[in-house]
Amino acid sequence: MSKAASKTACKPLYKRILLKISGEALMGGGNYGIDQKTIERICRDIKSALSIGVELCLVVGGGNIFRGIEGTNSGMERASADYMGMLATVLNALAIQNCLERMNIDTRVLSAINMIQICEPYVRRRAMRHMERGRVVIFAAGTGNPFFTTDTAAALRANEMGCDLLMKGTQVDGVYDSDPRKNKKATHFDTLSYHEVLVRDLKVMDASAISLARENGIPIMVFSIGGKDSIAQAACGKGKFTVIRDNK
Repeated sequence: MSKAASKTACKPLYKRILLKISGEALMGGGNYGIDQKTIERICRDIKSALSIGVELCLVVGGGNIFRGIEGTNSGMERASADYMGMLATVLNALAIQNCLERMNIDTRVLSAINMIQICEPYVRRRAMRHMERGRVVIFAAGTGNPFFTTDTAAALRANEMGCDLLMKGTQVDGVYDSDPRKNKKATHFDTLSYHEVLVRDLKVMDASAISLARENGIPIMVFSIGGKDSIAQAACGKGKFTVIRDNK
């Protein structure tokens, strides 16, 4: 066992995980774009998670570059704005791929919009085969359709890949009843049901993503991706996070 693996060694509670990384998480301390040091830290965390036996696939957002809804609010036609947001996710996916491959991690980017010169088109069986061969698969361009967010894409791909868990890496350590960055008295939830998230209108993921996860019984874990080895620790049930699943 390597030194990196021994430091994070724990028994993962889930075998196959889809990790949703928001575009904002890639900005680091900036207000726009990609912070290379932040991407490198996240990629090291991905490597640590792989070292404990977790199978990982990723969906990455594009909000650090362009958000479709903001384009719409500025007067753009919604479908065009959403397509621009999808292109932003491809940029982020390629940046993460490049970083992972420099760490000798075999990686594939599969795009829901055909861009065969730079990445593979998304085909479910092909993606499954890549995962069976131990590769990290990065899903780009959302669902390939306007009017759907990358949260919905994450829930969709988690179902298609047969994942045991959907992890959403954010800038806060779970779900609160209000923004903890603005309200120091905000209440943290350790667990929530899908129904509670929808009824309370908690801004965790959009309703279609929550509903899709609920229909297929995939738990959602919301955690902070800002700490060292946060992915591996969360996969082992360690640290602070919120798990969303049906109450049993």
